Amino acid sequence: MQLRSTDLKRLHRDWRRRTDGRLALILDGVQSPFNVGAIVRTAAAMRVEVLWVAAGSTGPAHPQARRLSMGTERYLEVIETGPAGPAVEAARARGFQVLGLELTDTAVALHQLQAAPDVCLVLGNEDHGLGRETLAAVDATAYIPQLGKVGSFNVATAAAIALYELRRQEWAGAPRSDEGPPPP
Repeated sequence: MQLRSTDLKRLHRDWRRRTDGRLALILDGVQSPFNVGAIVRTAAAMRVEVLWVAAGSTGPAHPQARRLSMGTERYLEVIETGPAGPAVEAARARGFQVLGLELTDTAVALHQLQAAPDVCLVLGNEDHGLGRETLAAVDATAYIPQLGKVGSFNVATAAAIALYELRRQEWAGAPRSDEGPPPP
């Protein structure tokens, strides 16, 4: 039987109480309004606090992005910025570990990453990924392991997987970088 509205609210309230970590996002050249809309809706569902929209990215106020996000951008603090570098610095100043989602030679599989409690995830352009300057500015890079013959996920899908994985680690009590190793 599907949950009624009151039961659904109670379920979501219970999960919110289990969640102390903060999440934020930086869009670095994400151009498709459909991807931006999907990212915004997922971000609102996963309680992302801040969305920095760097130069070259479509903003969540774009009509097609708003149609897909269903107006959920109202639950995020949206900051439009120039290049992504200042957004990375702003996220760091707010206490976020800045994590680029990108396939690099130093990237760690996302499920193996020792993430801080407060993470700002940086997502790059649909074709070219993160810009060189952005890659140099992030604290670490992570990737999502894939098994098929396709080399990458759509950026909105990658955002959803990554945001969920960061929350899942917190809910599962996975050790975070400031907690040290798990107890024996």
